[in-house]
Amino acid sequence: VAGTLSGWDAALRLSESVRPALPLARLLRDAIHHARAGSVVTAGHARLARDKASELAHVPGYAALFMPDGHPLREGDVFRNPMLARTLERLARDGLADFYDGAVLADVVADLAAVGSPLVEGDFTTHGARVVPALELAISGARLFNAPPPTQGLASLLILGIADRLAKGQGEDFTHIHALVEATKQAFAVRDADVGDPAFMQTPAQAILNDPAVIDGMAANIDMARAAPWPQRDHPGDTVWLGAIDSDGLAVSMIQSTYFEFGSGVVLPRTGIVWQNRGASFRLVDEGWNALRPGRQPFHTLNPAGARLKDGRVMVYGTMGGEGQPQTQAALFSRYVWHGMGLQDAVTAPRWLLGRTWGQDSISLKYEDRFAPDVITQLQAAGHAMERVAPFTSLMGHAGAVVRHASGVLEGATDPRSDGSVAAW
Repeated sequence: VAGTLSGWDAALRLSESVRPALPLARLLRDAIHHARAGSVVTAGHARLARDKASELAHVPGYAALFMPDGHPLREGDVFRNPMLARTLERLARDGLADFYDGAVLADVVADLAAVGSPLVEGDFTTHGARVVPALELAISGARLFNAPPPTQGLASLLILGIADRLAKGQGEDFTHIHALVEATKQAFAVRDADVGDPAFMQTPAQAILNDPAVIDGMAANIDMARAAPWPQRDHPGDTVWLGAIDSDGLAVSMIQSTYFEFGSGVVLPRTGIVWQNRGASFRLVDEGWNALRPGRQPFHTLNPAGARLKDGRVMVYGTMGGEGQPQTQAALFSRYVWHGMGLQDAVTAPRWLLGRTWGQDSISLKYEDRFAPDVITQLQAAGHAMERVAPFTSLMGHAGAVVRHASGVLEGATDPRSDGSVAAW
């Protein structure tokens, strides 16, 4: 079941409990306008539309929306979805809950049935987003926050917790990169052993973070001169991260995703909704990690991050990129907080990615072709299987960050690898 609208509804009610919130109609106004009037197709959108056209052209509803003239959308085209605009207007009028128990639900269920989906009305009426505590971890100079299972937020926190116990190097050197890569291997081993629907986990994620001996042990497993064996299984994904901080310091770190680039590719004709395919991450086995079962939540990679620094700064940050999300978070945070790099420089700086990622088969340590050659030579000598990629590539995710300084000054950074931006108003 698609949970985004339920999450929006829960977030809106939580916001209203803290301070007056904008009406839902105002919050959806710009989205309604862009769906009806259109938005310009970016280079990234055009590339994905071109790459996926042959795969998705036959999927119900896809070509009518994304190939209106018989060919994939091109950069500079105007993309419109007037049916989605009408659906958003209905939700603005009747409430977001109408998606789960109302007229919008009736349209969604009818369209899903027409394409053979097993989802029925009861799956939606029993769904509801839950407000749960964030995972927390205290490290040198900061308290970190991330999303709990079934996300991989635990892995993101463990990487920084492990690296905090190791030598941090002098910035963009071998020690810095090697430590974070090896910490990633340790954290992913924990993630892949048990993290998923919390109702099925053997050990609560926060209990792992609360036991310093566990993280000490993972750090002790790392050889600061040699790379440990790899690989583990991969967890691809396609995602958008959003961050915002208001004038009172209320900070939000948020991620949404259709999973694959265009989700399932199915466009529901009565609503204009592009249907997601997050359930594809389940394993079709009888039991064990992430096995498909009724009512079970699938493991997923979405993990919006936040941090409260001891000097008074508050930071929200995140990225798209599936398997790369925890790694990019670690690179961004360590550069900005531990090594004093400027926020935008920390986002722009060359990145690495261990293992497979979206559309890739290799399990190497990929690196953007902007690192100092001697650093790459040292990493190779330590046993890392290095693979050079383009200087700026979406393989490394689309990151962003917003920081509120103790003075109240706000600072934002966006990724030159993406179509993102920073805005203030």
